[in-house]
Amino acid sequence: MVKSKTKYSCNACGAITPRWAGKCDSCNEWNSIEERIDTTVALNSSGARRGKGKTIIFQSLKGTQEKPTRIKSNINEFDRVCGGGLVKGMVSLIGGDPGIGKSTLLLQVASSIAKTNETAYVSGEESIEQIRLRAMRLGVEEAPVQLASSTNMNNILETMEGNNPPKVIIVDSIQTMFLDSIESAPGTVSQVRACAGELVRVAKATGVSVFIVGHVTKDGAIAGPRVLEHMVDTVLYFEGERTHPYRILRSVKNRFGATDEIGVFDMTVSGLQEVADPSAIFLSNTKKETSGTAVFAGIEGSRPVLVEIQSLVSQTTYPSPKRSTVGWDNNRLSMILAVLESRGGLNMAGNDVYLNVAGGLKITEPACDLACAAAITSALTNKSLPTQSVFFGEIGLSGDIRQSSQIETRLKEAIKLGFKKAIIPKLHKKINFKGIDIITINDVSELYSIIRNEN
Repeated sequence: MVKSKTKYSCNACGAITPRWAGKCDSCNEWNSIEERIDTTVALNSSGARRGKGKTIIFQSLKGTQEKPTRIKSNINEFDRVCGGGLVKGMVSLIGGDPGIGKSTLLLQVASSIAKTNETAYVSGEESIEQIRLRAMRLGVEEAPVQLASSTNMNNILETMEGNNPPKVIIVDSIQTMFLDSIESAPGTVSQVRACAGELVRVAKATGVSVFIVGHVTKDGAIAGPRVLEHMVDTVLYFEGERTHPYRILRSVKNRFGATDEIGVFDMTVSGLQEVADPSAIFLSNTKKETSGTAVFAGIEGSRPVLVEIQSLVSQTTYPSPKRSTVGWDNNRLSMILAVLESRGGLNMAGNDVYLNVAGGLKITEPACDLACAAAITSALTNKSLPTQSVFFGEIGLSGDIRQSSQIETRLKEAIKLGFKKAIIPKLHKKINFKGIDIITINDVSELYSIIRNEN
């Protein structure tokens, strides 16, 4: 026996409440709760009803299938982030700020893939003429991409299940799509969840590789229910500052490749251009002796990247000193300043501290602590750091410097770009690298000694 019960759900976060309210208690959004009908199976006195099932047949972990062939876009930075190319039936979700270049990137990718595989681009936000205008600006109007403008998800699913479906399909964007069976507006939690679920189901059944474009919230997260990111195979974020020409494509989830992999692009008048050597664009004036500048040897995914960390320390005019960061966690900065003052003997009170990651890159790696501390110490004392030197290492609350992963990879990248010194944590094992002088330190108190001896 089936019972129908009225429930209320929030369009913003998906929370379910037994009664209507003007404000959602979970996400504090106003006027976001809507009525819906919940159909459940009635329970008997002994518990939940259970239908008949079949015994599961288990298989061994080692299979006989061959390594899946990947569809390459021949855009190396894009293929790197995807794990080497697209896998058959792969569903990828890409998000980014409005106007950052998501549609531009995917149109260039579609144009490149269409040369060897049938590719379709379905837009719910633009007309076909608007897409053609963008293609002319990018110089890809001759590419055999199949265009369509539609917001009906049933039509897209029917095309994927047809006799001659495309190998790759791009849906731009999921917030504009709707299913007739869902009685809510496009972009709501129920519509986004249902449309994405149907796309994943059909993609796995037909083997069509799907790209889904998703809007983001003001906090930078992909809009809609969090389950959306769990349903897809790959989640990509297209990052960048409007004032910088460079864009970062970052993989935060990938079932067929490494996570935290990045691809770097340069936004030009004719579209996005690949940046094969990102370390070169994130470094500037590294040979010039300037206080407050340190070079961090970081790892993004499997790629070593050298980034310039800039710091400025000035006397404050406010009752409470200002701490400001661009490209790094502000809470992490507060912790480093406290350690430098308590364990390193530096007087940070009464000074405003500004920290910037050059090039618009956002760093989350704890190994950047030592480079940031070196830049701040150099700016405070107005003494330059050792020339052509790199830094990496995590700082603990006790002031100790902890080891980071992939030390050899970081040092090889530094040597390739001509750096002569590396200030790193004390190593558990001895390593020898020709062409670079390795200086190890145990705690932050030794950092100022290195700067003072250099000057």
